[in-house]
Amino acid sequence: MLNVSTLDNWQGRKVLVVGDVMLDRFVYGNVERVSPEAPVPVLHFKSQMEMLGGAANVARNVVSLGGQSVLIGVVGDDEAGRAICGELATRDGVETHIVKSSKIPTTVKTRFVANGQQIMRLDVEVRLQHDLEIEDMICASVAKQLEDAEIVVLSDYAKGTLSEGTVKRLISMVKKTGKLVVVDPKVSDVSRYSGASVITPNALEAAAISGVQCSTDESAERAARLIMEKTDVSAVLLTRSAQGMTVFASDVGEYITTHIPTTASEVFDVSGAGDTVVAALALALSAGESVVASARIANLAAGVSVSKPGTSVVLPHELRRAVRVQSDKLSHNIFPINEAALIVNEWKKAGLKVGFTNGCYDLIHPGHVALLKQARATCDRLVVGLNTDNSVRRLKGDSRPVQSENARAVVMSSIDSVDLVVLFDEDTPLSIIDLLDPDVLIKGADYSVNTVVGADLIIGRGGKVVLVPLEQGHSTTSIIERAHAGG
Repeated sequence: MLNVSTLDNWQGRKVLVVGDVMLDRFVYGNVERVSPEAPVPVLHFKSQMEMLGGAANVARNVVSLGGQSVLIGVVGDDEAGRAICGELATRDGVETHIVKSSKIPTTVKTRFVANGQQIMRLDVEVRLQHDLEIEDMICASVAKQLEDAEIVVLSDYAKGTLSEGTVKRLISMVKKTGKLVVVDPKVSDVSRYSGASVITPNALEAAAISGVQCSTDESAERAARLIMEKTDVSAVLLTRSAQGMTVFASDVGEYITTHIPTTASEVFDVSGAGDTVVAALALALSAGESVVASARIANLAAGVSVSKPGTSVVLPHELRRAVRVQSDKLSHNIFPINEAALIVNEWKKAGLKVGFTNGCYDLIHPGHVALLKQARATCDRLVVGLNTDNSVRRLKGDSRPVQSENARAVVMSSIDSVDLVVLFDEDTPLSIIDLLDPDVLIKGADYSVNTVVGADLIIGRGGKVVLVPLEQGHSTTSIIERAHAGG
């Protein structure tokens, strides 16, 4: 079973990433007309974003997930290369040891996005021809950084950084230390990766390597077996997009195949999802997880990644939530306050309206459900603040609550209208309202705006208070009294 403790175990672990470094650029705009010069759309520019790509995106994802990363590769002696080594690496917390070459430009992939859809990609790239001096510099950098690293990733985009000679030298060097090597391949001749620990081709790459189209579980297994025979690796992790993943691993002379279904509920953008898989896989392996368990975590990370626009990283709280959903569907929406604040912040950055309501919710009845449904109608995401047992006792007396805070939270999190549940121990939710900063405060119509805790605060920040009608004839107190009366 997946466990969030794995994510705690990999915090601060160092991953050494070696490979083809790129700059990912996104140009956003609107298309409202066709050019009079040719039958092509005219993109009206609105904004532009640049971020680390290729092997650098693997390193970026390692950091975003809580690890440390050291990036080794080659860029051109140009503006894009300087941006990667300077501002972008610093912003993303990636330590770089990058060779600058005057023989090639930095690889730049520019994606043009109109009305939320990618309409074109422009690539600036020249494949680096084998250069023994550059090979020696890369290997020397790896040798210097290897002692402090827990695991090594070779991110090969077939741009020339990882020549056959370089790859063989690096794998031999790492194997002597007993550390693991994860390879994300691009070339079809995979014999150069012989001796690596795990290789992670996608379905198209696996088909090119093995000659087997990976359209079914059975064909994916055949392809993985052939790849293992060609590379002498310990495990093959085959990523299959909407079909999930297939892990083919050797275990004491036996071969075990595991098919992992995708967890993505919606796909917004697949840019960089493979890099996310490799980063999460490497971190989980560095924390001592098995290949299969690591693949399951990487699969969840990929599901989060493709639901976000651009070459997006996955944050720890996002992956924690995905793990909770997968391992404990009853309580996946229950979060401590600090993690809840991160989630709410992400929602608001995505332009979603966040609502907040609170209460003891001791014995949930139809009146509660109706209120929550109306509350959810006022916003895009609804957070429910739930009084802890101690808080309820102070407010209601020693005979309450009837149900424990854990039981109440589980029931609350199972209601469709509720997106997030957070417990608070104070008598009022003012402190968590201040921290979460919702756009809307919702209470029942038995309150007035003046008596809603946090109303002045939220209205002062530009938010609003909504009072929703109550369903008559429903009360937790009356339910308890009838139960005590035996009727």
